[in-house]
Amino acid sequence: EVQLQASGGGLVQPGGSLRLSCAVSGITFDDYGMSWIRQAPGKGPEWVSTIRSGGGTTLYPDSVKGRFTISMNKVNNTLYLAMNALKSDDSAVYYCTTFGGTYWGQGTLVTVSS
Repeated sequence: EVQLQASGGGLVQPGGSLRLSCAVSGITFDDYGMSWIRQAPGKGPEWVSTIRSGGGTTLYPDSVKGRFTISMNKVNNTLYLAMNALKSDDSAVYYCTTFGGTYWGQGTLVTVSS
């Protein structure tokens, strides 16, 4: 059974930082690329980042490039998203997914507010 368990969300002030984690079981990072997707209230899903299988190439949309960093730890099978210089527009539920969206975690809420 494939399970993705996201955590690390919370309330942070504008300009602050958070690191999201996604504990993954049932698949390996050598076989699957991984992504983070977010969804703000009343909006559609927005792609946030992707890391290719094996931990190579990383991709970001312009909205988070230079502020967010995706990484994976193959020893403990955990995906991370380091978020810096957070803005109110970054407030959303963040989901970890396999690349292509076959498997999804349950989401973790990030609120950026003063």
